[in-house]
Amino acid sequence: MHHKLLDRLGIKNDVVSNGKEAVDVHCSGKHYDLILMDMDMPIMNGIQATKKLREMGIESKIAGVTTRSKEGEKQEFMDAGLNDFQEKPLTLSKLLSILQKLEFYVEA
Repeated sequence: MHHKLLDRLGIKNDVVSNGKEAVDVHCSGKHYDLILMDMDMPIMNGIQATKKLREMGIESKIAGVTTRSKEGEKQEFMDAGLNDFQEKPLTLSKLLSILQKLEFYVEA
């Protein structure tokens, strides 16, 4: 779903199936300006993947998304190294809000 919104805005994007793949793709040398990180991914969740990326020195902006609503869970995700956070469903409006907050400029 998220990649369709990014496609709609003309933003080049890649999709991974789990947090380990997100880390592995960075280990392979790819660089991203923005990472949309889902909290609830298999193998390695979004919190673990975000922490690992930050430990590796990855400075890309990371915006987390989740269906969870408990404040403690959201705070743990933010503390992992997120630059922004939005609750699912991720709508075009929420995506544009992320892009604006993190100073990415696109034509909607």
